[in-house]
Amino acid sequence: METARGNPQTAGVVGRYAPSPTGAMHLGNARTALLAWLHSRAPGGRHLLRFEDLDTGRVRSWAYDLIRRDLEWLGLDWDAESVQSRQLDRYREAAARLDTYPCTCTRREVLAAVQDSAGAPHGAEPVYPGTCRDPGARHPERPAALRWRVPDARVCAQDRLSGQTLCQDLRTQVGDVVLRRNDGVYAYHLAVVVDDAAAGVTDVLRGADLWVATPRQVALQAALGFPTPRYLHVPLMTDYRGERLAKRGGAPPVSALREAGESAGRVRAQLARSLGWAVPDEVPLLDLLPLWRAALEGAPALPAGE
Repeated sequence: METARGNPQTAGVVGRYAPSPTGAMHLGNARTALLAWLHSRAPGGRHLLRFEDLDTGRVRSWAYDLIRRDLEWLGLDWDAESVQSRQLDRYREAAARLDTYPCTCTRREVLAAVQDSAGAPHGAEPVYPGTCRDPGARHPERPAALRWRVPDARVCAQDRLSGQTLCQDLRTQVGDVVLRRNDGVYAYHLAVVVDDAAAGVTDVLRGADLWVATPRQVALQAALGFPTPRYLHVPLMTDYRGERLAKRGGAPPVSALREAGESAGRVRAQLARSLGWAVPDEVPLLDLLPLWRAALEGAPALPAGE
């Protein structure tokens, strides 16, 4: 169910910001939210807010409204709002259209199988070796996850902002993708693909940490007959030690600045300066639109990385 807000504008671009309501929004989240809003609004497009709350054990009920208040304080509006936990039938129907099988392997067993495989890749994440593709290898007494039997194909994703292309062999570099965990929670990759297609999202702006996962999402889109949106991955905001800002790392919440009486214009200026943009100490939101347009046109408005 989506709740309409404001006056929807239709100029071809539909973007979104999709926070997880697991706590207060920190400045790194705020910068991604700001850039996502700028990308949607620069061409006069629609902007959506989606709460990604499928992992209910980590969700905090108070975080939904806190995130809304912080976004509004920064001047960021949206045209429609959706909540993933209310869309379970949508994910179930999508999973039923794919070639899947139950998987009873534990995380420890997967890691052991990867290490024992003579041809095991040694990348950043272990690649599931397909143990439970063989029904005889399953443990029916255990709760089962649901895996998508990925096709034997090479899939490429393009990043509009950096111009990079990332290609991955699904079998050897990704492995069979979990669509539903063994506790019944639908996985991020399936949910975002289904939600973006249902909402007509044309442009996905998100953190660079999700870039490596993009080819598998492109593959899911193809398997489900969904269009692939344009992807833009922005650098993560870091602290003085060069470490990624994160809630668990004690990154300062936006709500603390708001409640302390800080100016939203000053916070926007701080976020803009972290991108290398030359702005005054306080900046109106609309003044950032031409800077974002310049970034899209290839001007050095964004750092290569942090």
